[in-house]
Amino acid sequence: MTEHTSARMSRRALLGAFAATAVAAAPTFSNAAGFLRGAGDIRRLKMYSGRTGEHLDMIYWIEGEYIKDAVKEIHYFMRDWRTDQVKAIDTRTIDIMTAAHNLMDVTEPYLLLSGYRSAKTNAMLRSRSRGVAKNSLHVQGQAADLRLGSRSVRQMARAAQACHAGGVGQYSRSNFVHMDCGPVRTWGA
Repeated sequence: MTEHTSARMSRRALLGAFAATAVAAAPTFSNAAGFLRGAGDIRRLKMYSGRTGEHLDMIYWIEGEYIKDAVKEIHYFMRDWRTDQVKAIDTRTIDIMTAAHNLMDVTEPYLLLSGYRSAKTNAMLRSRSRGVAKNSLHVQGQAADLRLGSRSVRQMARAAQACHAGGVGQYSRSNFVHMDCGPVRTWGA
């Protein structure tokens, strides 16, 4: 064995031990280890909104700690653009979005179609579409509808499902994926 190979193996072993420590030290909830593998020790979320023209590229978590001001920026970015109301977005949803994005190995930001929805906005959307839930997790700040130009709905959904940490809905006709931090479940095609 060469010195180069030996160094590589040592680095790999070290990274494996570090990853195990990071997962053990991370905030936990149902099946957290599955999605944390993709979230990373530095969690960065990249999105843009076609509705507001805003862009977000935010590191919001470093080595086990959420960055309060960064998370507040994400809350504002994911506001109900129709009413301009802001609600705290559940960090579990943010983590699922980030982990899925990392698992897809893309640099393209998500297009955010819907984050938080006020009760008024949800009722209006529900009156126009039978696909909008009365008790939507969007109203609780626990869901996001997302699109990527470089990935199919199926690819996005598979990445989100690999997190084993919430609901994943495929909306192929409308070209988006719903991700939430509710119970683990899937729907759509």
